[in-house]
Amino acid sequence: MGKYYLAVDIGASSGRHMLASMVDGKIQLEEVYRFWNGMDDKNGTLCWDTQRLFEEIKNGLKKCKELGKIPVSMGVDTWGVDYVLLDANDNILGDTVGYRDSRTNGMDEKVYETISLEDLYARTGIQKAIFNTIYQLMAVKQSNPEYLEQARTLLMIPDYFHFLLTGVKKSEYTEATTGQLIDPKTGDWDYELIDMLGYNSKMFLPVSMPGTVVGNFTEEIQKEVGFDCTVILPATHDTGSAVLAVPSNDDKALYISSGTWSLMGIERKEADCSMASMKANFTNEGGYDHRYRYLKNIMGLWMIQNVKKELDDKYSFAELCDMASKETISSIVDCNDDCFLAPKNMTKAVQKFCADSNQPVPETPGEVAAVIYNSLAKCYGDTIEEIEAITGEHYPTIYVVGGGSNAVYLNQLTAKYTGRRVSAGPGEATAIGNVMVQMLHDGTFESLSQARTCVGESFDVKYYE
Repeated sequence: MGKYYLAVDIGASSGRHMLASMVDGKIQLEEVYRFWNGMDDKNGTLCWDTQRLFEEIKNGLKKCKELGKIPVSMGVDTWGVDYVLLDANDNILGDTVGYRDSRTNGMDEKVYETISLEDLYARTGIQKAIFNTIYQLMAVKQSNPEYLEQARTLLMIPDYFHFLLTGVKKSEYTEATTGQLIDPKTGDWDYELIDMLGYNSKMFLPVSMPGTVVGNFTEEIQKEVGFDCTVILPATHDTGSAVLAVPSNDDKALYISSGTWSLMGIERKEADCSMASMKANFTNEGGYDHRYRYLKNIMGLWMIQNVKKELDDKYSFAELCDMASKETISSIVDCNDDCFLAPKNMTKAVQKFCADSNQPVPETPGEVAAVIYNSLAKCYGDTIEEIEAITGEHYPTIYVVGGGSNAVYLNQLTAKYTGRRVSAGPGEATAIGNVMVQMLHDGTFESLSQARTCVGESFDVKYYE
């Protein structure tokens, strides 16, 4: 019987349980369970149903038992910035509000009454995004200050699931950094900043690095799923895991973690908290082994995912790509405009942007898809120019990992707009990065370099010029 490692990878639109094992010196990955995810509209507030998601996590564990493939370890990764507040009895205070909810509107100005945008960036190195944890907590302070007073623990979403599995509370580094409350010099919470903002510093746990053992399943979980397992912290932020699976050991590797969001950037040993970096809207998120993911958030496939849904899933992503490739419409939209963050109708939002900017308005599904794909590739081209201007380095290859690496037309456009070679794959980068940390922990790999080399040898990678 093989030795299995389990990645529970939960994105903003779906989750999956991926089992990994080593076969003939290569990583073999198997999807054993998949489930839907999305925010629920709860009386006008966009929320996550953490109870349902945890049931799905357990359902996937039961599937492992059913298949007779029991993992020796596991870890959960999710999107960033969202969290739960737990009271003295470990019950969630209020709703688990999602990052696309509008409650953070105007909360940036409330934060800036205490600390300026410039000083905040110099202090954290994290780009301004209105949904960051720092602004979410300000929204709670304004509307439900009693929650902050009653809270005994703040846990980011993957940390909360690890707690439910083991009864042990840990606060993982890569996920914590997304909230704009971590000091990049110490790698721990900026408690002075937290106190300045009145956020109850006692609810923040010490930060733990990827590779830390959380604990084993509680007796209750063991009885329910049928086995015990060691929970190990991966890079619990999904992009942190995805970047680990970039199949290159080149110090000048530039990546796009392409999924619901497109995260485009490089790895650095030190954070860049300069004003030039802030003005270009780059962020310094935490990575494995105290690396920094120096990157820009780009709206990503969220736009095409919504269009697909608005078409009642009549077309697959591959079909939308193919339809778009046959169109000649020249319109380009700003993918990072707030109008695309959570519109009631993405198709209409794209059409309105084009109309308001005096560009041809896309009418057919193929035209709408073409505008989105070309706009994303154009944004990638602009971003690589900014990175090279800031770093003074040239990046000849772009490594696209994640689900978007399967979008052939988008990869072709990326090569066209950037003038760089595009290396596309692996598609399941987040799950691979998750299990890589587990394998590094138990000695399957001696180093990250060795693990990345193995990724390149284990999974299909395609190239576009």
